[in-house]
Amino acid sequence: MHALATVIPPLENGDRLNRWEFERRYHAMPHLKKAELIEGVVFMPSPLHFKQHAEPHALVMGWLATYWAATPGVRLADNATLRLDADNEFQPDALLCLSEQANGHAWVSEDDYLEGAPELVAEVAATSASKDMHDKRKVYRRMGVREYIVWLVREKRLLWWRLEEGEYRALEPDAEGLLHSRVFPGLALNVQALLDRDVTRVLAEQQRCLHTEEHQAFVEKLRGVL
Repeated sequence: MHALATVIPPLENGDRLNRWEFERRYHAMPHLKKAELIEGVVFMPSPLHFKQHAEPHALVMGWLATYWAATPGVRLADNATLRLDADNEFQPDALLCLSEQANGHAWVSEDDYLEGAPELVAEVAATSASKDMHDKRKVYRRMGVREYIVWLVREKRLLWWRLEEGEYRALEPDAEGLLHSRVFPGLALNVQALLDRDVTRVLAEQQRCLHTEEHQAFVEKLRGVL
């Protein structure tokens, strides 16, 4: 007699699973582009709209890539699977982290997934706004993600938090309207330019901040440990 083949159930929105079962079902569905496990519950987003997600996502990636290109020891990822704990496995829109040699708190596993807490996570929130602002934010805080950015596209708002004494505190813009990372010196965002989707201004302001003494000192520090 032939043994019955094991049938792996498909992922469904709202399934309650641990991370290992989530991954087992996810791997059995190669056509699936994105699914997340948030506090033990499966979330499968709807197809992405161009103006509400794809274009803003590209702008965030371009901004972060500008910093990445000029800063050794920093790693950038787009929609990478991020293993956080037994009940949470996300695919953040963008993340920036320090390499392990530079004392980063995230690492690449033997099977090529990111684990731990990246230094900075960014989410573009349209239909996913409630999850990004609440459930995922709580998990990122608990896991020690030091900075968290949410672009609320429909509301035309951007929030950038820094982890201080176990709580997220909102960063405030400087006199020029720039928000500055406290973890990555020289990483700065012209929020109004981003909300206006003015790519040229966003990238120009970031390029200018790469020439500051603060960023140059950070680069030299990183080069000393790489």
